[in-house]
Amino acid sequence: MTIRFDTLLESGCKKSTMVDLLTYRAKEQPNKTAYVFLHRGETEIGKLTYQELDRQARAIASRLQSLEATGERALLLYPPGLEFIGAFFGCLYAGVIAVPAYPPRRNQKMTRLQAIGENAQATVVLTTTALLENTQRQFADTPELAAMRWLTTDNVASEVALDWQKPTINSNDLAFLQYTSGSTGTPKGVMVTHGNLLHNNALIHQGFEHTIESQGVIWLPPYHDMGLIGGVLQPLYGGFPVALMSPVDFLQQPFRWLQAISKYRATTSGGPNFAYDLVASKITPEQLASLDLSCWEVAFTGAEPVRAETLERFAATFEPCGFRKEAFYPCYGMAETTLIVTGKTKSDTPIVRRIQAEALEQNRVVTAKSKDNSRQLVGCGRGLANLKVAIVDPKSLTALPDNQVGEIWVNGDSVAKGYWNRTQETEMMFNAYLADAGEEPYLRTGDLGFLQDGELFITGRIKDAIIIRGQNHYPQDIEQTVEQSHPALRPNCGAAFAVEVNGSERLVIVQEIKRSYLRKLNVKEVVESIRRAVTAEHNLQVYATVLVKTESIPKTSSGKIQRHACRAGFLAGTLNVVEDWSENPKSKVKFLQLQADVESVLEKLQTVK
Repeated sequence: MTIRFDTLLESGCKKSTMVDLLTYRAKEQPNKTAYVFLHRGETEIGKLTYQELDRQARAIASRLQSLEATGERALLLYPPGLEFIGAFFGCLYAGVIAVPAYPPRRNQKMTRLQAIGENAQATVVLTTTALLENTQRQFADTPELAAMRWLTTDNVASEVALDWQKPTINSNDLAFLQYTSGSTGTPKGVMVTHGNLLHNNALIHQGFEHTIESQGVIWLPPYHDMGLIGGVLQPLYGGFPVALMSPVDFLQQPFRWLQAISKYRATTSGGPNFAYDLVASKITPEQLASLDLSCWEVAFTGAEPVRAETLERFAATFEPCGFRKEAFYPCYGMAETTLIVTGKTKSDTPIVRRIQAEALEQNRVVTAKSKDNSRQLVGCGRGLANLKVAIVDPKSLTALPDNQVGEIWVNGDSVAKGYWNRTQETEMMFNAYLADAGEEPYLRTGDLGFLQDGELFITGRIKDAIIIRGQNHYPQDIEQTVEQSHPALRPNCGAAFAVEVNGSERLVIVQEIKRSYLRKLNVKEVVESIRRAVTAEHNLQVYATVLVKTESIPKTSSGKIQRHACRAGFLAGTLNVVEDWSENPKSKVKFLQLQADVESVLEKLQTVK
C-alpha cells in the first residue's frame, strides 16, 4: 500500500508542510481542544485549541521574522508545558529550524547545551521569562550562549500575529534538528524535514488506527523524538486531543500516568519498557482499585529492548482494571527515521519467540524447546507502508535471509536527510548501498536484528555488542540476569560492557543499588550473587563489578542506559560508587589509568582527523 501524506486525511486537505497542517486544523476545528497540560499529572493548568496555537505560532514567528532569523537555527529551552509547543510551531511558521534541547537545571553545567548550540550554529534562543532569569546567572561561564539573541515567548503580544508573513517553504525544507540522546556516542543533529514529519505521522496514524475520536496521554519529554512526534505532532496530525504531563511528575509518582489515562479515557499512550516495569512495581491495591483502563487501545512501547516478562507482568497486574494484553504495541524506530519504522496490527497480540542463546551468539536463530539457555524476544512488527527493512551482513553488505542476525537497514521517505554539519558520517550512515542490489540508498541503523515471517526482532546494537572469546553477548541480556540476581539491585539500572585487559576483552558490570538497601548493604553477598548468576546464565567471568548509588547511572531522556558513558565513567573513576570489586584490584588501578590515557589520545587524534 502506498501512502500519500497530503491526501491521507480529509478530502481536499492538501499539506506539504507542518505549517499547512496546523493552519488547516485552525480553520476547520478552531475551537477544539488540542492540548491540555497537567500540573503534577493531575490538575489542568493550561489548554490550547488549534486556533490559539495557530495564533501563538504566528505571533512568535512574527517576532523571529523581525529578527531576520529565517533560515537560522533556534535553540528551544523550555520546561515541560504548553509554551514549548507554541515556540516549536513559531519556528516552523517563521522558516526557522527548531533545535529542541534540555532546559538547564539550576547549578548544572551546560556542556551538552553548548555543544548542541555550537554544532547547530544556533543564533537565537527561545525560552520563558523565568528560565531566562535562571540561565542568566550562568552566562559568565557560557559566553557563547550569552552572545546569542534570546527571545522570551511567554510575553509576546498576540497582536503581532497580524504582521506574520507565511514563509516560502516546502516538504524538502528542514523543520528541526533532533539531537540524538547519545546512548552510544556523541549526540548528533538529525536533519528532519517537513516531508519526513508528515510521512512518518501518516505511518503512525495508520499503524495505531487513530481517528478523530482518539485521545492521548503523554508524559515523555517534548525534546525527545517519541515525546515530540508521537506525543505532540501525531495528535495534531490526527485531529484528536492529548493530555500532557511532566516526565518528572511521572517518575515521582508513576500512578499519575495511569490515573490520567483512566480520567481522560485515553486510547493511546506509552513509553519505554522501564515505564511499564516502574508503574507495575509501584502500584498499590488502593490505586489499582481506582483505575479503569478498558479505554486503552494502543499501549506503545519502544526506544529500548522490549521484555516479554515486562509485558506479562503488566498485563497480569492491570487485567482487573480492564487492560488487555492485545493493547501492547511493540514498535521499532529511531531519530534517524523521524520516529517509527515497524509496528504490528492493532488488534494482534504481541509475538514472542524463545530462541537458543548459544545459536544467537553465533548470529543464528534457532527456536528453543525449553527455557534453559534461551532468550525470549518480542517482535516489533513489520515494516510500515512505504518503508523497506533489510537485514544486512555489516561486513559484506549483502542482504541476509530470514532467521539470520545482521544489521537493520531502512529505506523510505521517513528517513531523515542526515546529520547536521557531519558530511562524512551522513554519507556513511544514510547513503549505504547493498552490494548485491545497490539501486537505492539505505540508512544503516547500527542496530542488530533478524526477520522471521516478516516480523522484526531486535537483538542489540553493534556498538554495544560484547565479544568475548569469539562469542557475541548482548548487554541487555546480561543486565537482566544481574538485576534479578539479588533484591538489592535496582531494575533497569545496570550496564554491562567490555574493557580490554592484557590484550583480552573482559566483562564489567555497573549496577545501581536500591535506596532502601544503601545502609544495610552486604557488598560481598551482592557481588557474589552477580558473579554466580552471570557465570551460570552466560558462561562468563565478571572482571569488575561496580555498585553505584540510586539514580546515578547515566541514562538518556527516554530512559535508555548510556553504556558508553558508564564505560567512560568506569575508566575515569568518576562513577558515584558505593562499592566496587575486581578480579585483581591492584592491577585494575594501573589498567584504568593506562586505558584512560590511551583513549584520551585516540579521541584527540580523531578530532584532528
